[in-house]
Amino acid sequence: MAAYHQAERQGHLLVVTFTRPEAANALNTEACEQLHRLFDEFSQDPSLWVAIVTGSGDRAFCAGMDLKDSARGEGLRLPLSGFAGLTHRFDNFKPVIAAVNGAAYGGGMELVLACDLVVASEQARFALSEPRVGVAALAGGVHRLVRQIGHKAAMSMLLTGRTVGADEALRMGFINEVVPPDEVLPRARALADDVLACAPLAVRATKQLALEGLDHPLSTAMARQYTEVDAMLRSPDVREGARAFTEKRAPAWSGEG
Repeated sequence: MAAYHQAERQGHLLVVTFTRPEAANALNTEACEQLHRLFDEFSQDPSLWVAIVTGSGDRAFCAGMDLKDSARGEGLRLPLSGFAGLTHRFDNFKPVIAAVNGAAYGGGMELVLACDLVVASEQARFALSEPRVGVAALAGGVHRLVRQIGHKAAMSMLLTGRTVGADEALRMGFINEVVPPDEVLPRARALADDVLACAPLAVRATKQLALEGLDHPLSTAMARQYTEVDAMLRSPDVREGARAFTEKRAPAWSGEG
């Protein structure tokens, strides 16, 4: 079986790299199944707290689905977790950072929108280009883009399939930072370090609150119960954070709920 990605553990961090630069890191059904299994392991492994996704080479982050499969009539059959094993993974509250080294088109941009933080190369390009090849962005791209940048700005991309550069994407608000090409992965790692300095269960509680509270009135969102908040409050890290603060030292997080 061909391998379509490389996964590297670095302490509590998992770095996932798409490894099809000759095909602009496009993903087919088998690649998505492999990534589904990988992110299952990531979500279930208590020692992994943050992930980075990036592409190999300097041409593309991910050009979306492999159109060669579609041209042969095979199509793209997604796992339950969606494109790249992430776009439909609504129960993952561990942060995922996109290090966008090049073009992010179609499913590649949908993956970007599904990530929590995005660092992009000055050379990065973004498009939900599906209508130009006869389909719509069905891996969450339409819904996420409207929510992240507003209706009119989103429709200017969605209805035309047009491409925007990194600076315009930053102004629109669906990426966080633009850096020179050779700084993309180092900057993503630095962001990961900032996240890893925080209590992991507090980070997951924060992500769940932000995502699941979004579609409720404020009073309802604040009154709801959240599983990750319950885990955070049970964690010894609540006491460790207070002790470390009073003792003027860095906390030693356990990540245990």
